[in-house]
Amino acid sequence: MIKNELINRSPLRILDKSLKGGIGKGNIGVIAARKGMGKTACLVHIATDQLLQGKHVIHISFSANSKHIVSWYEDIFNELSRRNHLSGAMDIHDDIIKNRIIMNFKQEEMAISKIKKNIAVLIETGKFSVDTVIVDGYNFNKATIEDFKLFKQLAIDNNVELWFSASLKENISCVTQDIPEVLSPFINDIAILISLEPKDEFVYFTLIKDHDNVPHSKLHLKLDPQILLIAEET
Repeated sequence: MIKNELINRSPLRILDKSLKGGIGKGNIGVIAARKGMGKTACLVHIATDQLLQGKHVIHISFSANSKHIVSWYEDIFNELSRRNHLSGAMDIHDDIIKNRIIMNFKQEEMAISKIKKNIAVLIETGKFSVDTVIVDGYNFNKATIEDFKLFKQLAIDNNVELWFSASLKENISCVTQDIPEVLSPFINDIAILISLEPKDEFVYFTLIKDHDNVPHSKLHLKLDPQILLIAEET
């Protein structure tokens, strides 16, 4: 299977269609779920899909150790290659990996304004034309409205899409509560909000917010936790 066919057959085209083309440049999307539901896997799958399309990705990790992020990318790419019989997989991997940068910060020690400046310098002096920024492990409980607005401004200034993960408390369900309490202070700057809910052996996607609409509708996508891939709901 050639790379273009892999892109066209990706279940993420369903996400694009559901969101009328995606979150859009200058906008923020959030994938929210309780811990262990596969938020990072979803973000890495989205990023890998972007890389396969020849786009550039910056992955910002706020976890204590960013080494596991590389493993996520390797595992998901290998599984995509295996499942789709991708010919020349290693050549494609080596080609797309040049378009990805992983940055690791401690949320308590690094001001968002400095992160924003670091990315701007990378784009301006490093000739890295970023298309998508992934922000993983960001603690919304410790975030301020002002900090999140800086992320929003980063997206606007650099004409990029931002995807966040957001951890929810165990007793919060996006099925019964449209906007989780932890995200409500930031909801005006969130264009797309997707929840992950487990059912049987899969984790299912629900669209909670779509720009100015609150559709609360299933996206007909699911995450298989065993192989870390997003698949079409059948």
